[in-house]
Amino acid sequence: MFDSRNFLSGKGKYLYGLILLLFIAVICVAFSMNGSDDFDIAKREVLLRRIGHELLLQSGDRTSRVLPVEKIAENEYQIRFENHLTFQPDSLVNTTRHLLAKDPFIRDYIVNVLNCANASVVYGYSISGNKKDDIIACMGREQPRACYMINIKFKPIGINTAKNGYLLGSLPFLAFVGFIFLRSVKPRKTLPKGQRTKIFTLGSVLFNAQKQQLAINKKNIDLTRTETRLLLIFALSPNETIERSRLQKEIWEDEGVIVGRSLDMFISKLRKKIEFDSNINIVVVRGKGYKLEISS
Repeated sequence: MFDSRNFLSGKGKYLYGLILLLFIAVICVAFSMNGSDDFDIAKREVLLRRIGHELLLQSGDRTSRVLPVEKIAENEYQIRFENHLTFQPDSLVNTTRHLLAKDPFIRDYIVNVLNCANASVVYGYSISGNKKDDIIACMGREQPRACYMINIKFKPIGINTAKNGYLLGSLPFLAFVGFIFLRSVKPRKTLPKGQRTKIFTLGSVLFNAQKQQLAINKKNIDLTRTETRLLLIFALSPNETIERSRLQKEIWEDEGVIVGRSLDMFISKLRKKIEFDSNINIVVVRGKGYKLEISS
């Protein structure tokens, strides 16, 4: 027996607190993501400049410059050079794959090498997060020295989308943690509101449910919380058989474990505390449960 309104109110407070906590966490992550976008994009551009630098070194050029990396479209960048160069497709593929692997948000991209004079594509390939889906041709053929531009187009998942994916992926885990939290914080059971102040007369015994006491011949006997709840069930239905399963359900079910011998133990303790009055007794109704017998 417990106050369902207190239970719902207590559980509601914990649920409200958890929702508020999750909301704050989402807002913080969102601001964190927005604040870090510029940094991630700048880091990507540095990687692209590094690709240009490596290509110049492979071409034997250690002095000319890689021109500023230009963003020519959404998720597409262009690397340009001060002087002409030559390149080998094998080296270009390996260099881009090695350097772009440093960016955790890059999985799929297409590389096109353009001739500066007419913007025609002289070489191109596609890299996928799944290696078997890579499209690479003309390996081992050195390209002649000329003016080249390298366009790299990334699959439009975007930095925010990838981060949002990580965030959304973590929500089930947060929900699970919240569920465990709510299960672990059990509201304390209380007596029903209308029965907290009642004093029951059981023969010559006065049972004060609120104070968890018995008064017998001007002597007070303290009851435990479980003994009080058990005796209250009997006091509300004197001389009626109370099924054993009902007693176990109302007293122990919400504790998570029902131990059969626990009921017998508390019945025995209650009998000893009311044995001063021979007119009342808790008797066994074989095959059914227990009864609080009160003689006239």
